Amino acid sequence: MIFNSLGSNYNFNFVLKALFTANNQSYLNQLKVLLEKKYSGKVILTNKGRESIEMALTSYPITYAVGITGFTCFAVFEAVVKSGRRPVFVDLEKNSLNFSARTLKITLAKNPDLKIVLLQNTLGFPCNLTEIEKACKKNNLILIEDLAHSAGTIYPNQRPAGTVGDFSAFSFSQDKMIDGVTGGALIIRNIGTLPLSKSFSDLSFREDLLNRFYPLLTYLIRKTYFIGAGKILHHILKTFNLLSQPMTSFTSVYKKLPPWNAALIRQQLEKLSDNIKHRQKISLIYLKNLPPELTVLVDQHSLELSSCVRFPVLVKNRASLIQYLKTKGIYLSDIWYDGPIAPKKYLNQTNYKRGDCPIAEKIADQILNLPTHSNTNRKQALYISGEIKKWLLK
Repeated sequence: MIFNSLGSNYNFNFVLKALFTANNQSYLNQLKVLLEKKYSGKVILTNKGRESIEMALTSYPITYAVGITGFTCFAVFEAVVKSGRRPVFVDLEKNSLNFSARTLKITLAKNPDLKIVLLQNTLGFPCNLTEIEKACKKNNLILIEDLAHSAGTIYPNQRPAGTVGDFSAFSFSQDKMIDGVTGGALIIRNIGTLPLSKSFSDLSFREDLLNRFYPLLTYLIRKTYFIGAGKILHHILKTFNLLSQPMTSFTSVYKKLPPWNAALIRQQLEKLSDNIKHRQKISLIYLKNLPPELTVLVDQHSLELSSCVRFPVLVKNRASLIQYLKTKGIYLSDIWYDGPIAPKKYLNQTNYKRGDCPIAEKIADQILNLPTHSNTNRKQALYISGEIKKWLLK
């Protein structure tokens, strides 16, 4: 069985660490020191990445609009709205997962109150930072880097992602590039602009317990799915809401990052380079073995700079391919992203209007992301590539 997410980053060693790492306050300080050294800024730790984004946005006047990529997660949109700012959507450049300086300028012309830009580097693949940075400086725009996908990514001008903007926001949630089950961080490099103070509260006992057991439960689901037990276990856990969920609603207060999560995050950061090398090797297998018309969003140069959190392909009749692969023991139905603001079921809760980002809409209708995580090996990547080619010939 091959899965894209649902505990994709975990092995049995990680399971044990999640269950038994103590809540030692020193783990929080160790993580802060590591992040400050790596990204050269003041660090605030949070329980969710979206809280970090909201915190950065509250540093600036409420009248400003915020530009976000028109191909993103609902959590990003929600963070902007929660901060009291108006989100506006920047379309993708053609054959790209990111917006460009050109599409940013188009959005800016329609929204002169746009003063803050959130840069995503979707799936870890870097944007053309040089031109975007020039556009931001020319128009006096504040730049925030969202590194949920792209911790470890290098921009084409060789600057590490997360070292450029006034702020950098991290998500350390499930299936992200750095996965600590939960967690977020805000890096502040513009020290003259500090976020507004907001109270922090502890996670509830139930929330913390669900996070502790999430790696174990997902590990068991993955290991026993082929005999049917994992499927039953997954259904029971979802029915009774016993699996930790990353898409929980905002609250009026931020939640503290538990020390045991900080310990897991620090360990993931220290292994980041090896993690990226593995993901790049798996991605290169897909790039070399799949037809080029499927891989137009990726080239070898961008792959070599990317964290490759997933590998994107574009296919018509995506639902048919997903169903076919399922019959081959390959489960890839968790799509990033199935809409301009995803999951698509949340689109009607946004101010997005059909046609705002036509390129993003087209890609959202066709994209399918292939696994690159540590539990994906070379043999599996070749198997997935081969089955996709068989499906294309049907």
